[in-house]
Amino acid sequence: MPVESGSSAAARQAKQKRKSHSLSIRRTNSTEQDRSGLQRDMLEGQDSKLPLSLRSNLLDLFSQIEREFENLYIENLELRREIETLNDRLAAEGQTFEGADLAKGALKTKASHSTSQLSQKLKTTYKASTSKIVSSFKATTSRAVCQLVREYVGHRDGIWDLSVTRTQPVVLGTASADHTAMLWSIETGKCLLKYTGHQGSVNSIKFHPTEQMALTASGDQTAHIWRYMVQLPTPQPVTDISQTPCEDDVDFSDKDEADGEVEGPNDCPSVRVATTTLRSHQGVVIAADWLVGGKQVVTASWDRAANLYDVETSELVHSLTGHDQELTHCCTHPTQRLVVTSSRDTTFRLWDFRDPSIHSVNVFQGHTDTVTSAVFTVGDNVVSGSDDRTVKVWDLKNMRSPIATIRTDSAVNRISVSVNQKIIALPHDNRQVRLFDMSGVRLARLPRSNRQGHRRMVCCSAWCEDNTSCNLFTCGFDRQAIGWNINIPALLQEK
Repeated sequence: MPVESGSSAAARQAKQKRKSHSLSIRRTNSTEQDRSGLQRDMLEGQDSKLPLSLRSNLLDLFSQIEREFENLYIENLELRREIETLNDRLAAEGQTFEGADLAKGALKTKASHSTSQLSQKLKTTYKASTSKIVSSFKATTSRAVCQLVREYVGHRDGIWDLSVTRTQPVVLGTASADHTAMLWSIETGKCLLKYTGHQGSVNSIKFHPTEQMALTASGDQTAHIWRYMVQLPTPQPVTDISQTPCEDDVDFSDKDEADGEVEGPNDCPSVRVATTTLRSHQGVVIAADWLVGGKQVVTASWDRAANLYDVETSELVHSLTGHDQELTHCCTHPTQRLVVTSSRDTTFRLWDFRDPSIHSVNVFQGHTDTVTSAVFTVGDNVVSGSDDRTVKVWDLKNMRSPIATIRTDSAVNRISVSVNQKIIALPHDNRQVRLFDMSGVRLARLPRSNRQGHRRMVCCSAWCEDNTSCNLFTCGFDRQAIGWNINIPALLQEK
């Protein structure tokens, strides 16, 4: 019996492949012809004022779009399988790939470019040495515990901003896209008061340094100052708090449990009228803050200007212009008459009002994308965060270049720095919250899974170190604010 050579066998297999390929092409063409014929029959049977040729042309274009989308969808599924395979291999070696959330993203719009980029990133990550992976995913010990203490639920839309009062009684304030601001009991999670005076999204909330007054900025092109009086409920014992290490980041599902309608607090009293309304902006007022002493406030707007107002008279004192694009944030120094404004033009500006006769301004260009926030520390530092996925620490005495740069894997939103220990809390677009020190060393990542943590992007963070139950608060577009208890001594000891 003759034995077939290897070359002839290979040739026969190639011929069979070509034959099957041509057969599939013929089937596809015949299917498309049947589909086009069916479409023409449907067109003739429908009543429309459009010419038949134009309608046929539109259907052909929509069919092409559908085929292209189908190809992208199939390619995206294959890419997800590749990522899962890589994660399994890393998990087998005792590591986890922090970019696993990429497998849950939306479909790619530019297939070839995105595929090549992500493929290269996967290859680089997997080929990295073990020591490099270990240093990148350094875990803190069990003593450094980050506990989720309480969730504050009641808003009907995403929460942009939150702040803690600086006077007694100490309460949490939240600003939401549902046109309201709410005050909460930190210990019980109960809504104490709701402000409903704005006609647009409430984008920020700040409290007066010595009086029971709140300052809110809104999409209705105004900023409101309103007084509040609240009575704290009796604290209840905290139950069902799990001791979760900071690096616990298991995510078993990508379900958004907050998509359903949230019932607002029924027995929550409301304030409907502002004590003072600040008008003069020609666009959305995105942020506002009190200057030291509480006699003046500064507002930042999408009209590319920041305004300085007198609280007692409501008069415009200064209009701070110079940014080339919309402003995103403003912040005041806790002890000096200094203001910092952030903008989409990739810069932030430092405005000095310490000398009444001279109002100096300094422009800083350390980022390559929108500066989402820049905040002062108690000392002589400014910390800026950006959509370019970096956070930079600056010295006010020498701001030519940052003294530390923190590089992350996601855009950074409104950051905050703790007063005593100067720990930076970074809220991210990818639902994570990370803690760093001023030198750029990562201390912790707050726990997030399908059972706890934020389920959508985290918009803001705020420290309250004097509170014994919750010393860090975060909020996001999952319509909730979260109170955390951070073991700061353990974090610093294990640094």
